[in-house]
Amino acid sequence: MKLLVAVKRVIDYNVKPRVKADSTGVDLANVKMSMNPFDEIAVEEAIRLKEKGVASEIVAVSIGPAKAQETLRTALAMGADRAILIQTDDEVEPLAVAKLLAKVAEEEQPGLFILGKQAIDDDSNQTGQMLAALLGWAQGTFASKVETSGDTIDVTREVDGGLETVKLKLPAVVTTDLRLNEPRYASLPNIMKAKSKPLAQKTPADYGVDTAPRLTVLKVTEPAKRQAGVKVGSVDELIGKLKTLGVVG
Repeated sequence: MKLLVAVKRVIDYNVKPRVKADSTGVDLANVKMSMNPFDEIAVEEAIRLKEKGVASEIVAVSIGPAKAQETLRTALAMGADRAILIQTDDEVEPLAVAKLLAKVAEEEQPGLFILGKQAIDDDSNQTGQMLAALLGWAQGTFASKVETSGDTIDVTREVDGGLETVKLKLPAVVTTDLRLNEPRYASLPNIMKAKSKPLAQKTPADYGVDTAPRLTVLKVTEPAKRQAGVKVGSVDELIGKLKTLGVVG
């Protein structure tokens, strides 16, 4: 079975984002970028499935600028077999991403498409669901455990009330949650090998997908700073403070 894994280049999760002075977006100048953490988990799960003999090939896919090749090389160093970069400098929204990934899936005919449940830059949590809808495939979102059996896959999902296990008929789309696994570090020999693994470059036009944005960002601002707390001497004083602030009637 062939596996497709989507990965995205985002600001490294250890970096505190800065808003541009004109409030038009997040400042990416001289900022460390890396693979979206949820996508790292997706790559790791694909590798584990291959190690179990369930998968025969892992193809990593990314949509973004030329520098996204670095992110794909990371996936190749972790254990992916080849990669596809759909190169664009535009800010591609989830629906356009899903349409492009659907085209790749139609071309590659995988048995399973794995991707992170969301990207930490826009936090949309939409692409996996849209991709499954466009392909007409079963979907298992927020996966914390994945088990395959023949032409089906059991996905344990994290839901508000606890855990839910669904059985999906392949091909299917699975989005990964934090507790699914612990991604491995790429070894130096594998990093060197990744440089020679195939990396195909495409454009949205090659797939006939319009990536023009449907949304306009009006303004980006920093979160409001929290005010310092105040100590009170009694419950009556606390209620009085809350009434003054309009929190209680």
